[in-house]
Amino acid sequence: MKNSHLMISALVIGLASCQKNSSMSNISTEKQEVYGKMPDGREVKIFTLTNKNGLKARVTEYGAILVSMETPDKSGKLADITHGYDTLDGWLTNTSYFGSTVGRFGNRIKDGKFTLDDKTYTLAKNDKPGGIPCALHGGLKGFDKVLWSGKPTATNGVELTYVSKDGEEGYPGKLTVKVTYTLTEANELKWEASATTDTPTVLNIVHHSYWNLSGDPTKPINDHELMLAAPNFLPTDAGLIPTGVIAPVADTPMDFTKSKVIGERVGADFEALKLGGGYDHCWVLEKGDGVRLAARLKDPKSGRVMEISTDQPAIQFYGGNFLDGKTAGKKGVQYAHRTALCLETEGFPDSPNQPTFPSPVLRPGQTYKHVMIHKFSAE
Repeated sequence: MKNSHLMISALVIGLASCQKNSSMSNISTEKQEVYGKMPDGREVKIFTLTNKNGLKARVTEYGAILVSMETPDKSGKLADITHGYDTLDGWLTNTSYFGSTVGRFGNRIKDGKFTLDDKTYTLAKNDKPGGIPCALHGGLKGFDKVLWSGKPTATNGVELTYVSKDGEEGYPGKLTVKVTYTLTEANELKWEASATTDTPTVLNIVHHSYWNLSGDPTKPINDHELMLAAPNFLPTDAGLIPTGVIAPVADTPMDFTKSKVIGERVGADFEALKLGGGYDHCWVLEKGDGVRLAARLKDPKSGRVMEISTDQPAIQFYGGNFLDGKTAGKKGVQYAHRTALCLETEGFPDSPNQPTFPSPVLRPGQTYKHVMIHKFSAE
C-alpha cells in the first residue's frame, strides 16, 4: 500500500508538472521554420517569438533581421509596426537596411578610410550624400547581407552567430559576433550584440528597424511624438560626416529633450536639417552608467508607445527622408517619403577618424557589447 501511495503521489506531481509546463508554454512560445533558400542553396530559418500579451516578433537568420514586430494599440488591436518584406526573396533585395543588424561599422566613415595603430585601411565607398563618397553601414556586403546561424534560447529568444573573416569589407581581424533577440513578458524586445576579435579592429554594430507605430505603413510618421534623452547632437558637413563639434540642441529644431511632434520643425530653416534633407543625425545621449532611457516615441492616434533604452553613448534618429515610394514592401505597399523612422543606438559616426569621440577600437582579449531594449505599451 505504501508503495502504491508513493506511485500515486509521484503521478500527481508529474501531472502537475506537466500542467505547469503546459501553462508556461502558453505564456511564451517560440517556433522556427524554413523561410527560404539563399541563391547558393543554403537554407534560411525564421524564428517567431510570442509572449503572453500576444506580442509577436519574427527574426530571420539572413542579416539577423527583425522581419516584423506586432504590438497592440490602445484598443488591443495588433498590427505590425515595421517596414520590410513578406518573403526572403524580398529581403535579398533590401537596400534600405530594413530591420537589419548592421556592421561591422554602422553609420558613416569619412572617405571610406581610417588609420589604426599606424596602418591605414580602405573600405568600399557605398554612399555619397551631398555627392561626397563615404563608407556606410559596413560596406557592400555588411552583416545585413550575410547568413547568420540561429538557434533558440531558453528565454524566449533566438541567438544568431556570425564569423567575419579578417579583411572582410576591408576591416582587420577575424571577428566572432553574437546577436540575441529576446521577447519578454514585460513587452520588451531586447537586442543584444557582442563580439571578440583576434586583431585590433573598429566596431559599431547597430540595429536598424524602421518603425511606424500607427500600424499603417502608408501613413507618414511626422505626427508621431518623440523624446530623445540627448542635450547635444553632432553637426555634420555636406557629406553627413560629423564635424567633430558636439553642439547643444537648446533653442534649435534638434531639441527633443521634451516630447515634440516630429513634423513640427522638420522643415525649419536650419543648416543641419537642410544638409540631411530632414532628420538624419546623431544625438549624444545624457551620460550615465549601464542601460538607460534614450528615446520615447508615441503615435497619438493609435496610442502605441515605444521606449528605447541602451548602454551606448548616442542614438541616430533618421526620419525616412530617402524613402521615395519606389520600394514595394509587405503586402505590396510602396513605402513613401517619411512613412517610417529609425532610432539606432550606437557609437559616434566616423569615430575611427575622430580621436575626441568615444573610441570604437576593439582589441584581442576585449569583448564588444551593445544592449538595445525596445519596450512597447499603449495609452
